[in-house]
Amino acid sequence: MTNEPLKSEAVKTAEVPLATDIAAIVRGTHGNPFAVLGVHESPSGFEARCFIPGAERVEAQLLDGTAVGELDRVDDAGFFRGGVTLLHRRPIQYRAFRGGDSWQVPDPYSFGPILGPMDDYFLREGSHVRLHEKMGAHLRQHEGAEGCHFAVWAPNARRVSVVGHFNRWDGRLHVMRARRDSGIWEIFIPGVGPNEAYKFEIVGPNGTPLPLKADPFARKAELRPETASLTTPAIAQVWEDEAHMRHWASLDQRRQPISIYEVHAGSWQRRDDGTFLSWDELADRLIPYCVDMGFTHIEFLPITEHPYDPSWGYQTTGLYAPTARFGEPEGFARFVNGCHKAGLGVILDWVPAHFPTDAHGLGWFDGTALYEHADPRKGFHPDWNTAIYNFGRTEVRSYLINNALYWREVFHLDGLRVDAVASMLYLDYSRKEGEWVPNEHGGRENLEAVRFLQELNARVYGTHQGIMTIAEESTSWPKVSHPTNTGGLGFGFKWNMGFMHDTLSYLKRDPVHRRYHHNEMTFGLIYAFSENFVLPLSHDEVVHGKGSLIQKMAGDTWQKFATLRAYYAFMWGYPGKKLLFMGQEFAQWREWDENRSLDWHLLSEGPHAGMKQLVKDLNRTYRDTVALHARDCEGEGFEWLQADDSTNSVFAWVRRAPGDTPVVVITNFTPVPQQAYRLRMPAEGRWREIMNTDAGLYGGSGMGNQGHVEARKSATGDVSAQLVLPPLATLMLKLEA
Repeated sequence: MTNEPLKSEAVKTAEVPLATDIAAIVRGTHGNPFAVLGVHESPSGFEARCFIPGAERVEAQLLDGTAVGELDRVDDAGFFRGGVTLLHRRPIQYRAFRGGDSWQVPDPYSFGPILGPMDDYFLREGSHVRLHEKMGAHLRQHEGAEGCHFAVWAPNARRVSVVGHFNRWDGRLHVMRARRDSGIWEIFIPGVGPNEAYKFEIVGPNGTPLPLKADPFARKAELRPETASLTTPAIAQVWEDEAHMRHWASLDQRRQPISIYEVHAGSWQRRDDGTFLSWDELADRLIPYCVDMGFTHIEFLPITEHPYDPSWGYQTTGLYAPTARFGEPEGFARFVNGCHKAGLGVILDWVPAHFPTDAHGLGWFDGTALYEHADPRKGFHPDWNTAIYNFGRTEVRSYLINNALYWREVFHLDGLRVDAVASMLYLDYSRKEGEWVPNEHGGRENLEAVRFLQELNARVYGTHQGIMTIAEESTSWPKVSHPTNTGGLGFGFKWNMGFMHDTLSYLKRDPVHRRYHHNEMTFGLIYAFSENFVLPLSHDEVVHGKGSLIQKMAGDTWQKFATLRAYYAFMWGYPGKKLLFMGQEFAQWREWDENRSLDWHLLSEGPHAGMKQLVKDLNRTYRDTVALHARDCEGEGFEWLQADDSTNSVFAWVRRAPGDTPVVVITNFTPVPQQAYRLRMPAEGRWREIMNTDAGLYGGSGMGNQGHVEARKSATGDVSAQLVLPPLATLMLKLEA
């Protein structure tokens, strides 16, 4: 008898805080509903508690439908509780009744957690390299039920809920479990299947509900203008690219021919009605085109999810999701697989430098400056009105590095071109005095960004042979493409922005004035081998009123085409890997517009078709000629033959590589032909003309050297040849063995 009052007292004691808990559950303000809802042990056995708005009666059931108890409604808002006949704690579900209607309600609060303490530990440490398998939404079976596990990092939130069509976007129904050690919130929701729209409803630290947030780790998203994330199963792709992956993992990329075709997937081509092509449609058209043109890689402007088309993808709100504009994520996997089967690599333009401030994105994610800096002098980018990642925060670095690994592991990407690296490296980038905060040593270098980039490259190259990272870095920051263990940033390659700007500046000038700016074409060789360079003629040079490349060339129409042909061959003969933005291979007149397809009709006109043929032949020559690519990044492969003839605007050099005979490249950047130009040559013998941009096939005048020239040694021991230099043309001569 003495135990009875104690048992009764225990029940009453438990009910006192529960009344407060019930009110908080009903209001949606409870921060830990797992302590209240679900199955709990009571003095008399097990008790089930649930919140089902609109229900009049609730029956508890096992997952197989076996009834285990009738619950009492203790709050008219829909809170029920009651004893259940269970031998041990286990997942359950409910049958809710209202009038003559009934419906099934899974109980997410009766399921245990999925993440473990090691996930918390590795996340805090920043060493977790499988976050894409843990965070976000993952369809799976758990404790006997099919459903979806959700996890999100929001350490300063008071409450985080998953909302979607499956719960009528009611944030009170699926409040997540807080893992206080790591700041992660998680929940397994039975019955949630694929393609369910969802977001996170977050109550900030001050109790204010935030705008609904898309999932930072979402692997699929709605098509804009909708902004919800979508549940999706793991990519089911049968990869057929072992030979491709093994090939690139077995060699030194610096010594391979790399010619990149830069593409904006939304405007390369479109359907007749103006809508986007799907990934499968792009595969049918773009892959054969690039193979035929001889490019080695396709580099896409960002294809991660973004809300605003004119941002070209550079203001991404979904780093883990291929944009819905072109179909399902599986479509992109099929595209990459198709590229690899055809021998093409795929590079993704990747944006860790900044992110947009759209309400559903990462900005002030949990009510605090979580991914960014709170101080706008460090956390806001004035050029793009975007936020800057806090590279000093372990979890933020881990989020970005895991994303880089994700694109390689899940989609087999061959490389990442990292956008706007200069803006990351300098604290005063695009800022006036007083608008930036110096580093701990008083300098302008962003030491946290430096450490992030070094860690990124060390992790990517350390875990994936054959991948490449390319920095768009526009300053003279040292050792961008040097190993991290020598103090470098660790990139594989760096865009040579100086080459692009100097050469285009030169070619905009009337030929009569070029003699006074000769150094614009020779200066780049002073630093050409300080980094592993990619020579870019990128999208940035053919937008915003800059005009297309053909428009930039000086002179009348014939001279414009001739100059551009000469320029392309000059570039393909110059040390460095090559990159050309779409449309420039056939000299599109109109500058690029992301809202429409390229002007493919121009290929019916001779000069444009000739330009396309030239680029095709340049790629073939570059790939087939070891001397033109095997020492792109090393000074031993280059020697000037003529660097000082400013009067005639002639440039000439020799390219060398072990295992091949040398190649001489000569360019005449005036419209005046040179009928008997004497040029010092690197060796005696017969030199075959392997490229002449003035050939009639390309739209030129057909002037040349009858296919070859002879280099002879003079009485003084000098070796030279007498050449015909066509107007506004580049020649390539290869020594015959």
